[in-house]
Amino acid sequence: MTDKFRAIRVSKAETGQKTEIVELGLADLMDGDVTVAVDFSTVNYKDGLALTGAAPVVRTWPLIPGIDFAGKVETSTNSDFKPGDRVVLNGWGVGETHNGGYAQKARVKGDWLVKLPDSISNAHAMAIGTAGYTAMLCVMALEKNGVTPDKGDILVTGAAGGVGSVAIALLAKLGYRVIASTGRASEADYLKGLGAAEIIDRNELSAPGKPLGKERWAGVVDAVGSNTLANALAMTRYGGTVAACGLAQGMDLPASVAPFILRGVTLAGIDSVMAPKAKRIEAWSRLAKDLDLGKLDAMTSRALLKDVPQLGQDILAGKVRGRIVVDVNA
Repeated sequence: MTDKFRAIRVSKAETGQKTEIVELGLADLMDGDVTVAVDFSTVNYKDGLALTGAAPVVRTWPLIPGIDFAGKVETSTNSDFKPGDRVVLNGWGVGETHNGGYAQKARVKGDWLVKLPDSISNAHAMAIGTAGYTAMLCVMALEKNGVTPDKGDILVTGAAGGVGSVAIALLAKLGYRVIASTGRASEADYLKGLGAAEIIDRNELSAPGKPLGKERWAGVVDAVGSNTLANALAMTRYGGTVAACGLAQGMDLPASVAPFILRGVTLAGIDSVMAPKAKRIEAWSRLAKDLDLGKLDAMTSRALLKDVPQLGQDILAGKVRGRIVVDVNA
């Protein structure tokens, strides 16, 4: 086990922040009872914010960003883990206040780790990443609130992004009819390949709308927020549920109480960062069972550690389709 490893590190600079690839040692890692040899990471929207400094995601300086990683345990003083265990980490402030996944080594609290199901490889775990794990949490929320396939269509906003792509694949396999909302008309074939039955232009939802609209869907997976979420709520059928997990359009919610008090609609907030371990284990177990790995491969591209800073810019600009697996050792 070598002491030296490569990592992306962000630090404060006179003009914003500096993002660079550096060589570090184990002494540069933060406290934790499990050290992991990282195999893969990924690029989520929040990673793009951290890498570019576009939003104050990073709150400890300097820091290794990357809110996800998958790898093998090297050393552990946590009784739940032993060397060789394959593990995945999503969230818990990693890549925000604690050194994250854009490195060949990570040291974290064992309570933050989940053992990977046998059927999910380390690479597939990062093709899923926080985006896919969040999509699974959204689907679980719809199910918990009684939104079954027979209740009607499911709208997925930001459909060509990471959460949207995995949500479509999951929902289609579970028997739901999916309406995909995207601003990229060129991605229609890609989205239909994942299982979307219908494609609508995001402009139908992105402008200010009415308190209530025509009932169009029984449930929603929304990664966009703002007017899009408000309009999605306004057009949700009686008794339906909207799972909200993102803010690509904005953090505001210019809506009214009408969908809630006139149609009994539920707005289910989805937090992936601090979700309790039991829910995480359930989500990863469900992903192992309910996600078509062939569709996952179809939405996934590969990248190297050196590619990550540019990909951070690209994902904020809406130029990234689906999921990215970052090989931190290549």
